[in-house]
Amino acid sequence: MRHGIHPVSRPVLFRDRAAGFELLVPSTAPAQHTVQWTDGHTYPVVDVEVSSASHPFYTGTSRVVDTAGRVQRFERRYGSAPQARR
Repeated sequence: MRHGIHPVSRPVLFRDRAAGFELLVPSTAPAQHTVQWTDGHTYPVVDVEVSSASHPFYTGTSRVVDTAGRVQRFERRYGSAPQARR
């Protein structure tokens, strides 16, 4: 490995404020703030908007989508589809 060209890897605290979730992992992500963690050490912190604790795919929650309104709007614009014969 060439010296001086690789970014410095250090422990960084990733914090999801919406879910109250924190994860300490080695990273090269730049951080401007520091925070004292539960082990008593001070680490750089990166605030993220979505993590595995708050993402709908991982939590099993989903958002309600107004599909009925979309279907009605489509039918108003283009008319309803013809009925299929059997």
